[in-house]
Amino acid sequence: MQVTETLSEGLKRGFTVTVPAADLAEREIARLKEVGGSLRLPGFRPGKVPLSLVRQRYGDAVKSEVIEQAVSESVGKVFEERGLRPAMQPKVDLKAGADGKEDLQFTVETEILPEIAEPDLSDLELIRLKAIPSAETVDKALTDIAKRQRTFEDVTEDRPAAQGDALVVDFVGKQDGVAFDGGTASDVSVEIGGEGFIPGFAEQLEGMKPGEEKVITVTFPEEYGATELAGKEATFDIKAKALKRPVDPALDDDLAKKIGFDGLEQIRELITKQVADEYEQLSRLRIKRDLLDALAKKLDFPAPESMVDAEFEQIWARVEADRKSGELDDEDKEKDEDTLRADYRRIAERRVRLGLLLAEIGRSKGIVVTQDEMARAIRAEALRYRGQEQAVFDYFQKNPQAAESLRGPIFENKVVDYLIELAKVTDKEVTPEELADMPPADV
Repeated sequence: MQVTETLSEGLKRGFTVTVPAADLAEREIARLKEVGGSLRLPGFRPGKVPLSLVRQRYGDAVKSEVIEQAVSESVGKVFEERGLRPAMQPKVDLKAGADGKEDLQFTVETEILPEIAEPDLSDLELIRLKAIPSAETVDKALTDIAKRQRTFEDVTEDRPAAQGDALVVDFVGKQDGVAFDGGTASDVSVEIGGEGFIPGFAEQLEGMKPGEEKVITVTFPEEYGATELAGKEATFDIKAKALKRPVDPALDDDLAKKIGFDGLEQIRELITKQVADEYEQLSRLRIKRDLLDALAKKLDFPAPESMVDAEFEQIWARVEADRKSGELDDEDKEKDEDTLRADYRRIAERRVRLGLLLAEIGRSKGIVVTQDEMARAIRAEALRYRGQEQAVFDYFQKNPQAAESLRGPIFENKVVDYLIELAKVTDKEVTPEELADMPPADV
């Protein structure tokens, strides 16, 4: 194999590789003999099929296999001998030798991973924010549970529907005076001020009394499921039939037992733990963000453009989706296209460089993802698809690349844990609101 370097510019590398035709011929004959050894043809003993016949039947397939293998092995050897680590899949272009009658010649171009020196982490200082579940937070959660168990009783006095009441109605939805499919219903209980109806529907029922009729006008949301109604205006003929008021159950042991607990204290303890777990997750997100911001200031190596391009394309696809659905951040809405692209490209570059640094630290410290950790991750993923758990297991078993998508976050979190343990961490108690107020990353 002859190798000529054709490109060495920054992280970009290019080579022209030549593999002698004689080497390919030897590989081809060896492979044909291997195929012939297991071939079964009428009139020939096992392993005794003439090489010429094997070549006649399988020559083209074997030739393609040999060339593909020679290219793959040669590319790997080029990088290994020079101590280079490709950042992305190398681009290979076959120039000659595809017919196997002349030397195989191809070019290979790629970007390599930069040399990454582990930064000085002796001055790494972090603040871990902590919040304690308050009695008011737990009481509010208990009140919400009681509301979900509320019942409604008939209102006997003569009064109009008010906030919190439920008005039982019949209605007919129309467009241009013609009733549309799915717009008619009877004895529907509509909570005044509640959710679940078209915006503006329940609000216009406030003040109605049983026996009254009214025509209201609403506009369906742009993202409404029925495309023929999405964003369109419609009227509803409303007939009020009955008025009910909410009755919340008492917050006591009887309520707790009704929903499957031993008593109210058990629910309170469970809520307290759930809230504490949520705060703990937020706390970790905050300290991880601060850690990454601190590491970003220590980055002193270039990022491979191909990796930045790939990361940017993923980010930009989400930006475009948010823009299409009207969910783009207010700050981003005010930016022109060029500014927005430049901002998100800086984010993509930051992510790539931080990812490379974390990977290098993890590699140098011998941090690995164990089989048990992978198995737990796959089980957790399978549990997201009730009734299809086995199909999920089979999918990850047959698709190693999909399993790698689970390995990456586990590895990153283990490296982050290592760095947090390494840092000088100061705990600081804050309010839940302060904990949840996630600042933007330092780009």
